[in-house]
Amino acid sequence: MRSLTLICLLLLFSGGLQGIHPPGSDTIVYLFPGQGSDARLFKHLKLPDAYDTVHISYPVPEKREGMKEYAQRFIAQIDTGSDYILMGVSLGGMICTELTDTLDPLKTIIISSAKSTEELPGRYTFQQTLPLNRIIPKRLIKGGARLLQGIVEPDRKHDKETFKDMLKNKDPLYLKRTVDMIVNWERTRYSEQIIHIHGDKDHTIPIKNLEYDYLLEGGSHMMMITRAHEINEILREILGYSPAR
Repeated sequence: MRSLTLICLLLLFSGGLQGIHPPGSDTIVYLFPGQGSDARLFKHLKLPDAYDTVHISYPVPEKREGMKEYAQRFIAQIDTGSDYILMGVSLGGMICTELTDTLDPLKTIIISSAKSTEELPGRYTFQQTLPLNRIIPKRLIKGGARLLQGIVEPDRKHDKETFKDMLKNKDPLYLKRTVDMIVNWERTRYSEQIIHIHGDKDHTIPIKNLEYDYLLEGGSHMMMITRAHEINEILREILGYSPAR
């Protein structure tokens, strides 16, 4: 009798959970930071249990290296034999968009980013015909970025020292070449699998040309740090359980 009861319970619960399962303990979230940031961008990130994280750091791109080619460099760092998720902020989201075409992640989540050139503001695409970024010296590009960061995204004041230090540590050549990579990005289509989180006060990549899934009111381009609590809530909704593959 006990055996029959146990069998019935197993059938009941297995039927009720069919098609949904909690992520395995080895599910890895690969974290791709923005152009002027590093692993500290994710210092307030809190994911549900059973997710591990791996921080990705960026080498200096080769001269005239495209986004698609640059993204391929990171494949060797990703364990494709286990379940994994790609998560990227700003430039990191663009890299994840490229990787989603090549790899097979459980999910791709981008934050404060763009999925194609059509979602970038005109100041980037304008330079495809008038490449001012290639004329400006690399140290002037870095100096300009440090000056404009607080002006364009005043939300930075909530953790000013972290943002300043992350950008200060960047190689000027890296900044110059990643700017060129964004300006000359050729992507026009993207996977419908990508989940896009954006803020309506993002002045670096404004929402007017974007297709997004989650909108954070008042969120700026810096919201991965400045509004981390709300982003964590959104991520818990997205990552709580994963559809069975």
